[in-house]
Amino acid sequence: MDAQSRGRADNVDPADQWVLNPNTGEYELRLTPSAPQSTVPGPRRSAPRGAGGGARSRTAKPQAPGREVPPQRRRRATPEEPLPGRRGRRPVQKKSKAKKALMWTGGSMALVLVAVGTAGYLYLRHLEGNVSTTDIGSAGKSGFSKDEAFNILIIGTDKRTGKGNEGYGDSGSVGHADTNILLHVSKDRTNATALSIPRDLIVDVPDCQTKQSDGSEKVIAGSEDVRFNTSLGQDGRDPGCTMRTVKAVTGIEPDHFMMVDFNAVKTLTTAVDGVPVCLAHAVSDKESHLKLPAGPSKVEGEQALAFVRTRHSWGNAGDLDRIKVQQQFMASLMRKMSSSDTLTSPTKLYKLAEAATKALTVDTGIGKVSTLKDIALEMKKVPTKNISFMTVPVRDNPADGVVHKTVIVDPNAAPEVFDAIKNDVSFTAVKAKEKKEKAAVAARLKGSKSAASEVRVRILNGGAAPGSAQETLAWLQNDEGVSKSENAGNADAALSKTTLEYAPDQAAQARKLAAIMGLSGSALKPGKSVTNSQGLPAMTLTLGKDFQEAGEPLNASSKAPPVARSTADKVNCAS
Repeated sequence: MDAQSRGRADNVDPADQWVLNPNTGEYELRLTPSAPQSTVPGPRRSAPRGAGGGARSRTAKPQAPGREVPPQRRRRATPEEPLPGRRGRRPVQKKSKAKKALMWTGGSMALVLVAVGTAGYLYLRHLEGNVSTTDIGSAGKSGFSKDEAFNILIIGTDKRTGKGNEGYGDSGSVGHADTNILLHVSKDRTNATALSIPRDLIVDVPDCQTKQSDGSEKVIAGSEDVRFNTSLGQDGRDPGCTMRTVKAVTGIEPDHFMMVDFNAVKTLTTAVDGVPVCLAHAVSDKESHLKLPAGPSKVEGEQALAFVRTRHSWGNAGDLDRIKVQQQFMASLMRKMSSSDTLTSPTKLYKLAEAATKALTVDTGIGKVSTLKDIALEMKKVPTKNISFMTVPVRDNPADGVVHKTVIVDPNAAPEVFDAIKNDVSFTAVKAKEKKEKAAVAARLKGSKSAASEVRVRILNGGAAPGSAQETLAWLQNDEGVSKSENAGNADAALSKTTLEYAPDQAAQARKLAAIMGLSGSALKPGKSVTNSQGLPAMTLTLGKDFQEAGEPLNASSKAPPVARSTADKVNCAS
């Protein structure tokens, strides 16, 4: 009898058989509640499996990690094994990937996966079969790297499949891209940006190559001046077409996609026993059937779906104001999933893992649960205060005439936002002390520490805050390996911009230091070298008024533009 069958036989929820070991911080399977449990950290027991079989119900003999012992065989005792004379027990395989829950989730019309990465423990092997995949060919990457920044396009489709969803909106919808969020996670994991793309944004959808069910390929012709939501479903377009459209509009290339439907909102909110929301005024919406009083409430299931589908009760009753409410809902779901109430409940985690994976369709590059778990754990590293929600800057579409139904990209404000995301720039104030690695700097840094150690430079303060030269010196020497650097005090005059002066034979050193500092080409000043304290020729780095702090890149794209946004740690009331 496997673990799940035993749980049913004893009238015990399988999730309740997982118990938190305070010494290891891991959940362990306890199949025999009456048996004494060791408090000494050691090998974990195997996870329950689904229909394919699973762990036996008898207790496993502890053994060295990664090794198995044939049943009933006597072995010489080691410090990691029980004392001699105890009856041998059947082997239990090392619990490998089935210990942490993937809960990257999302929702149609409102709910996306930003929240889920912060909430993972406990996933079961059979979750692998829950996730659906789509081959998008060259539209995305073939795998996931934990060492790079990444972009995931979250798509909430308006397809009305699933129990109880047939009555919503257009029952004949082919599944358009109704809610779209481009999630960018920085290389150093100090920040993330969730950029909402309005469904009514007028765009040109490019030609896209799709994989058919029979294995053949088909090119779907593009369309000009159409709504963004038609990039999915229309004329047989797949999520790869939506990814190509995002790249065409923003210049940002999505690496992967995750797609969910209406059921995700209902099942995930139910799994966490409801999501807290706040309303600035009472709502009784005839379209969505949402009825809530002003102030705080808790929604789940059908009511949660009604909340995220509501449009006419917010702001100017348009899609842009609904997007703001959806972002508030996602932030609240994220906080609920990362709360101790959720993370310490194996039952909730079990339900979340089931709900999330059943609601999810992803590209084949991240189609394995182990890969999705890696994404979730990388996202978990980002502090909620540094997760920014914003919308593509737009204008009313002049082609609509008097009644504005669609929008276009704001040609003045949008490019700066797109460039900031492409250059891995945070929209929140991420201080140097929070950074494990300078993502924007590391993206430009090439070569080894030994090459950096050959850079000779004297640092002057030419208008930066007091102490900046010493701070930069410490950072260059301790973090970047520029050991031949020194503090030369204050410059003779203040400069508005930071400069690096170098002699012709120091060009290679200048390029290296510019890469480390994130200096633009205009900051490099060919000139003369100076003599350092060792009597050797050195370059001169003068920190100008544009200098912020050590490690912050100084090129033109290093600072995010001002844009209306919210962060995941703040509670806002829908209005």
